[in-house]
Order: sequence, then structure tokens, then C-alpha cells
Amino acid sequence: MSRTTTISAILNDFMNQEGLNLRQFAEKVDINIGSLSNILNENRTLNIGQLDRITEVMGLPKGCFYNQYYDEVIAGSPPNWRKIKPFLYGCAEVGNLDLLLKTVQQLLDNLIYSPHLFEVAEDLNKNEKKEAAIILYENVALSERNQHSERLALCQYRLFMCELENNQEKNYQGALQFELFVDRLGEYDQLEALKDLANTYRGLSRWNKLEEIAERLRQKAQFLYQKSPKYASGYKSYRPLFTYIAYANLLLGDVHENKRDYEKTLQYIQLYNDLDWVKEQDEEAEQWKEKFQEWAKMNIMVTKLAAGDPSVLTDYVTYMESNHDEVLLSLLNIVEFANRYHFNIDDILRRFDIPSLIIKHKSPNNVYTRQIIEGHLARFNNELASYYLNKGGYRDGLNYLLNNLDNSIFISEKHGIFRLLSQYHLSYNHQHPGIKIISNNAKETSS
Repeated sequence: MSRTTTISAILNDFMNQEGLNLRQFAEKVDINIGSLSNILNENRTLNIGQLDRITEVMGLPKGCFYNQYYDEVIAGSPPNWRKIKPFLYGCAEVGNLDLLLKTVQQLLDNLIYSPHLFEVAEDLNKNEKKEAAIILYENVALSERNQHSERLALCQYRLFMCELENNQEKNYQGALQFELFVDRLGEYDQLEALKDLANTYRGLSRWNKLEEIAERLRQKAQFLYQKSPKYASGYKSYRPLFTYIAYANLLLGDVHENKRDYEKTLQYIQLYNDLDWVKEQDEEAEQWKEKFQEWAKMNIMVTKLAAGDPSVLTDYVTYMESNHDEVLLSLLNIVEFANRYHFNIDDILRRFDIPSLIIKHKSPNNVYTRQIIEGHLARFNNELASYYLNKGGYRDGLNYLLNNLDNSIFISEKHGIFRLLSQYHLSYNHQHPGIKIISNNAKETSS
């Protein structure tokens, strides 16, 4: 079908081929007969809803006339937001991102369209049309690059979150770039942004950056909470304000556990365990308090394990078995403990279907981001590999090394690959002969 043929000419040809008169066709496409007559005679343009209905009646895929519609209606006349807005949604729905980009770029010279385009981007992002949303966010940010506006900062925030992927180095660079815009956000949005940045650095094991951002989050949240425990009128909250203070303390506890400063870790755990200072008493606040206290109970046991106290192991396993959502993470803590202090945990490992736990943990949830989940799995495979190899369990150790190698390559985590190569080297003379082959493959992949 020629692009030079107008939509009205195509419709007239279709009516002739199908033997339809004006009234019959108007009924089929649910358009007023007078309006349809004007459209066919090119005295009036179609809107995108009418075009979609006509396309469906013709038995053609949705969007097949969008390029012609762009030429005739969007590019062929002064910008008309009432026509452009539904066209953007249509392009996003059918995946015609090149046409969406052309349409957006046509509006960039006029800042009056920035808030409209941003609203569409927000809606597309909310409805999981992330590729289309990214195009709009990028172009709104480009048009406002000299404005230093809150909307520019929000675009950068959304781009940071949309573009988080399995390449850890890109995630790190994206986080560093977004940090420059955090202070331009509204004060409540800053809390959510700092939380997301902290989660990213946590997933990347960038502990110095995590400590810096968690401390900023704690100070900002405490300042706002002291002003008022409630959000400003009209702000759509993500979670109760006090949770940002508690979560910052949880993150700082993680930082000090990584430093093996267990006394300091327990001090931070106590800060988010003792929430008597919280002023809210509604059901949501109570649910969050219970959640933090449950995390505190678990993390006290984890910290004691990490410090070499085996007396809590039985209670910890009991806790783990009753909290199905945290089994893999709890098992990871136990394996790390066993490796550090040379404990035998074979009986504990035999109680769990580890492949099923890994599959279950890969599922997204409201607590951990995809990047944090991938980090969990990399650590879990590495710790299990170390555990079995140290015991002479070469087959199991090799299997977990392979799993971790695949995962480290998948997330482009160079440190993980080099750590694995070190593991191969340490056990090279005594291990399964397949390790030499895998080691060579790993070196090629990481180079």
C-alpha cells in the first residue's frame, strides 16, 4: 500500500471493493455519517480513535496507518495537543517508537508542551510502557536542560529507575549521574530518590557510597519528621514518613556489618527495633513497625552469627523455616557463617530444595529490587561453591561456580568474575579437570 496514497483515498477504495455505501460504512465504523462524508472528502481529519476503529473494520493490524496519519495530520498542520496526545499513546501501544520519537521532537522547541509530555511519560511508565516513557523523559529533559527545574530532576530520576538493568557498571554510572539531580527534587521526593539510590549502591556492594547516601537519607527524613510526621497536603505518599528514618538505620547497620563492626551494627539494629517514638498509630504505621521489628529480630541473629556465635544457629534455622519469603537470604547468611568459621552445615542444607529456592528468589517483590536480587544470587552461588570446594565436594562446588559465573557475566559484574577466577586458581591443582576448561572460558569472557 503506497504511503503517497491518502487515508481518505484508501477508505474510498475499500468501500468500493466491499460494495459499501456511505451509510453502511458509517454504521460499521461507528462514525456519524456527516463526519465520515467530510473525512472521505478530505474536509475533516480523523482522530486516532476513529482511525483505530476503521482499521479494525478493515481487518488490518492496529497502527498500520499511523505513518500516513503522522504525515497528513501531525506533521501536516500546526501542533494540536488534542490530536497529538492520543497519537502518542497509540504509537506506544503498537510499539512504533520511531514515530513516537518523531512526534515528540516536533514539539521540543516550545516549552509549553513539556508538562504535557511529562504527564504522558508518567502514565506510560505507570502502565509498564517503559521504552516509550524513556523517549519522552529524555526529550523533556533535553528541552529543559537549561531550566534547572524540578521537572528536569524528576525526568532524570525516572530515567535512572527505568534504565536500571543487569549491567552493574552501567547501574553504578547511572546512580552517580542521578545523584547530581537529587537536591532539585521536592523534599519528599528526595527521600524516595535517596532510598532508591541507597538500594542501588547496596546491590552493587558499594559500601562507602551506601553509607554516604544512607546518612543523607536519615538526616533528611529526621528533619522532615521533626517538622511534621505527616506529609504536606496534596502529596501522594509512598510510605509513612518515619519508615525512611528506620530504613536508613537498617542500611547503616548493613554498612557496619560489612566492616565487621558488630557492636555498631547491633546499635543501629536497636534504633529500628525501638520505634516507640513514632507518632502515627494508624494500621499502616503499625504494619510497618511490625515489619521493622521482625527484620531487627532476624538481623540480631545474623549479626551474632557473623561475629562467630553459633548458639543462635538453631533459633535462626527455626526462624528461617517459618519465614518462607526470607529462606534463601537466611541460608546465605548461614553459608557465609560456615565458610568464615569452618562449621559443617550439611544437615541444614539437606533440609532445603536449593534450586527451587533460587527460582523463587528470582521473582520480583516489593522489598528487593531486581539488582539486589541478582546480587543475592551471585553471593549465594559463590558462598555455596566455596563451602563445597573447601570440603572436597568438587561436583557440587563446580556446579555452583558455573551458576555464579553465568550470573556474574549476566550482570556484567567484573569483580564477581575475577573473584571466581581466584577461586579456580586456589583449587586448580586438586579439583575436577573441568575447572581448567571453565577457567579458560571465564578469562575469555571477562577480557
